[in-house]
Amino acid sequence: MGYHAASMTTAAPTRIYVDADACPVKDEIYRVAIRHSVAVTVVAGQLIRVPQDPLIERIAAGSGMDAADDWIAERAGKGDIVITADIPLASRCVKAGAEVIAPNGKPFTEQSIGMTLAVRNLMTDLRSSGEITSGPKTFAPRDRSTFLSALDQTIRRIQRRYADQAATSKG
Repeated sequence: MGYHAASMTTAAPTRIYVDADACPVKDEIYRVAIRHSVAVTVVAGQLIRVPQDPLIERIAAGSGMDAADDWIAERAGKGDIVITADIPLASRCVKAGAEVIAPNGKPFTEQSIGMTLAVRNLMTDLRSSGEITSGPKTFAPRDRSTFLSALDQTIRRIQRRYADQAATSKG
């Protein structure tokens, strides 16, 4: 199954890119994507198991430090959705025009990404200087339902935008 075969079956040229190595909501992504006929590219350092579906493709980006992040950032753009908890990757993808959602359902936007990056960098500096800081909050069942809702709304919003553009260009 190649990239082109999957992309021809989508209603809109939207693709979901999944930063898959530590993603706790992969099964949810597959369900929502298949329901909306949206192609999914699952990117990890090594090949991981994905459902057998023509809409779902998997990419082994290699074991380099940011290989999966770089692979996604080079391809994601306007009309695409990126699922990641990685703040630097989220920032790159937001700048490229993609919609970015964390696995807990929190969207990364142009408005929020600067502050999010600043907090991340501050926490990294504190940890490296020996300060004890708590890690990220644990993933809760409520996060799963918040994520499902956010992904569903984002897909619908992008598909509406494409439908409106198509109607405008015909009229």
